[in-house]
Amino acid sequence: MDRRRLLLSAAGLLVATPGLVQAASPPAVGVSVLAGKWTYRSFHNRPALVDGDSQKALRLIFAAAVFTFEINGTSLKGALDWQGEGLDLLGTIQPANGPVPLSVAIVGSGRPKTDTDGWEYDYRADLASEWPNGVGQVPALVGTVIRAKPHEGGPAGYVASFIAVKQT
Repeated sequence: MDRRRLLLSAAGLLVATPGLVQAASPPAVGVSVLAGKWTYRSFHNRPALVDGDSQKALRLIFAAAVFTFEINGTSLKGALDWQGEGLDLLGTIQPANGPVPLSVAIVGSGRPKTDTDGWEYDYRADLASEWPNGVGQVPALVGTVIRAKPHEGGPAGYVASFIAVKQT
């Protein structure tokens, strides 16, 4: 690819060229897309293939829960809940800007006088690409989570990947 095409592509301005995929900027997505409930699943970052073994696949799950987000401007407040437990969430939203997707930075804090008291997790995620020709695509957040404080024998610093899919 010549320098001009490379620069235009990086700017999201590439025009159709035979044999070349056309770059497209993501559609403008408002922060309100985040409001509501999201099914959350996090995964241990293990590179081994599961080779069709459902038990190996299940062991990759780090956590499953429901995010609930309330949005006020570029601030996020909410909860991450699972089986009678959970974390309270506070975060900030970086709106989409050209080819850069909407992103979130969230701190999840354990609830006082519960089993999660003293827990803290940090979440960073981007809104997944919306395919122009996608069929039935549901908004999804894709990111990572880090255990910011140790708890129950787990050290601070443990990182997992996560996907959160918007509930309808």
